[in-house]
Amino acid sequence: MRFVAAIGLVLATVASAQTPPPPPPPPADKPAKVDPAAPVPIKVFAELPSVESPRLSPDGTRVVAKSAMGGKQVLVLSSLFDSAKRQALGAPEDTDINWWRWVNDDWLIVGLGTQQMLYGNEYYVTRVLAVKADFKTTRRLDWDKSGLRADDVLWVAHDGSPRILLSRQTGIESETDFNPAVFEIDVSTGKSRRVAEGRPNVYSWYADGQGQVRAAYQYNDQSRSSALLYRANNAESFRVIARRARKDEDGLTIPITFRADGSAIALDDEGGFTSVYQVSLPDLSLGKKLHSVDGYDVDGIIDNADENDVAGVTLTDKHGRTVWFDDKLKTLQGDIDKSIGDRRAKIVSWDRKRDKFLIEVAAPSQPGGLYYWDSAFSRMQRVAWNSNTLQSRRLSPVSTIRYIARDGTPIEAVLTMPRHRSGQKNLPLIVLPHGGPSARDSESWDWWTQYLAELGYVVIQPNYRGSSGYGVAFAKKGAGEWGLKMQDDLNDAVTHLAKEGVADPTRVCMVGASYGGYAAMRAAQRDGKLYRCAISYAGVSDLAALRRYDSQFLNGRTIGDWLRTQAPDFQLISPRFHAADFSTPILLMHGKVDKRVPVAQSRTLAAELKRAGKPHRYVEQPLGDHFFSRSEDRLQFLQEMTAFLKAHNPA
Repeated sequence: MRFVAAIGLVLATVASAQTPPPPPPPPADKPAKVDPAAPVPIKVFAELPSVESPRLSPDGTRVVAKSAMGGKQVLVLSSLFDSAKRQALGAPEDTDINWWRWVNDDWLIVGLGTQQMLYGNEYYVTRVLAVKADFKTTRRLDWDKSGLRADDVLWVAHDGSPRILLSRQTGIESETDFNPAVFEIDVSTGKSRRVAEGRPNVYSWYADGQGQVRAAYQYNDQSRSSALLYRANNAESFRVIARRARKDEDGLTIPITFRADGSAIALDDEGGFTSVYQVSLPDLSLGKKLHSVDGYDVDGIIDNADENDVAGVTLTDKHGRTVWFDDKLKTLQGDIDKSIGDRRAKIVSWDRKRDKFLIEVAAPSQPGGLYYWDSAFSRMQRVAWNSNTLQSRRLSPVSTIRYIARDGTPIEAVLTMPRHRSGQKNLPLIVLPHGGPSARDSESWDWWTQYLAELGYVVIQPNYRGSSGYGVAFAKKGAGEWGLKMQDDLNDAVTHLAKEGVADPTRVCMVGASYGGYAAMRAAQRDGKLYRCAISYAGVSDLAALRRYDSQFLNGRTIGDWLRTQAPDFQLISPRFHAADFSTPILLMHGKVDKRVPVAQSRTLAAELKRAGKPHRYVEQPLGDHFFSRSEDRLQFLQEMTAFLKAHNPA
């Protein structure tokens, strides 16, 4: 009970609404006139997005989104028709606002998370807060009855009632409590009732569009075995319809959308690339392939309004986009695409009647804005700029290139060329590997990359082997290659650009965060002769320590297994143990409250480098996290990076 009470104390202050400063004037028809060639000040790149993950109310009159306020992001509710009606909901420094969605016209739900000490270890605790649309009334949904994880919303009612299905742990003291059960909750009253009991080793539940709990994913972290439980409706009992043992290479096919005809929709990598399939139930046999992309994986599925069929799929080739199956959305997307030139539009939210829509319009060189489309008028109206300073300004051009690594592996990369150096050759270069490493970069607006280009650097972001999105075989090429062939892929990008005359191979630095920070550390330690400097933000220096940290979390053994497949010999490729080999200066920065990569990863390397007498600088941000969530931290990072680059690899 002491633990449960502590959660309430940690999150209690979230419930109080804040009054934001006066809203800005309505957007002008034309952006302010600015010399497009004028340099952009550093502080502009440190600004947080004005709008993030906007969601339109069911009646189509209001928008809830994260918005920058006082150098931090808060949740803001705005009327589309009265700019004076804006209200904000903030959170304490140690609490994350992770997601939000509408339940009906009167209520929203918000997912919260915070780090908390328990039995000598830190754990991430999640909860759901129901918020009335006036931002004055809140409900804590089973906060005092839950364990660590209590924010998995399976379903929201479609009939306008305030009902949701929430999967949550009921405690932590026993295995029974630790396995999440499913509850139907009335968010307006906070009253709940259990609709599915927790089961041993079941950690994920799945519901259909009618609010029936249809499937459960069971995983045993000790045996590394898994199973899928299924039932056709709430009146039936669950039964196991598929199993996988540790030795089985193929994973389970998980139904994502349950169709009205009794079949389901799922993602599966049959054939080597993730595609969308119709799946028969209960035998899980793959039927018709509904969508695939040559050379790329499908990212996800967007359900229709009733959540009983697919409305569209999301994918990333050179850039992220949506392929709509729904005729109305397909037509709307086509009409908008024709009207915006070389910019890119993404339909992100709509009302219950699908007459009103929120659309993000941007370009890789432009942060863009959020627009409102009313089908009654068939035109877009701007709601907000993503950057109130840059507005519609275009900065440095972005493109996708391909090169061949030394072992013949084709690598795709995103290339940003500095706009003030058009036509120039042999420019200074920044290699900027992405984090993950199970992730990828694509052509999109990136404040960090654009800032480096504004300084005059060419920036290349290689999607090295092991990156996601390029199929099973490419992902497997990264197995056992952390700091080895994955590092070679980054070095080969330099060779390629030098051969093309784009970059000067004697004027190169590597910069990155998270896994990209690890790659920067490894570059300074293993390949210092190729780089004038390296810059790591929130990098990993000790893989064994990271494995120990991850082991305290759910399925920690499995995470450890995965790390072993990526790096069979932790010590060999962990920069911390090779401080004497560092041969180029390195800047290390880390946020003290980073919940993903502990700050000790940079602290310990800095200590080893100091002991070895190697040139380095270590900067710790007291309130910094893993994701640059505060404008102040972004600005400090950009300033430190600028000074370090000027000293070691001036543009």
